[in-house]
Amino acid sequence: MTYETRRLLELLAASDDGCTEALLMAHGFALELIDSIEFAGLATAKAERMFAAARAVDVTRVRITDAGRRALAER
Repeated sequence: MTYETRRLLELLAASDDGCTEALLMAHGFALELIDSIEFAGLATAKAERMFAAARAVDVTRVRITDAGRRALAER
C-alpha cells in the first residue's frame, strides 16, 4: 500500500459519512487513486444529490468498506 493510498483510507475511516470526491481532490488526491481503491474493493462511491444555497448539486460520496478498514489494520 502506498503512502497516498493509506492517507486516503485513513481520511475516509475518520469520516462517519464518507467524503465527496470534490473534497478528496481538494486534499490533493488524484481521481485515478480514488477510482483504484474503489476498484480494489477498499471503498465504495455513490452518486447523491445535496442541497447547497437552495440549489440541488449532484456529488459522488466515497466511503471506506470493511475490506478497506482491514487493509488499514494490517499495516
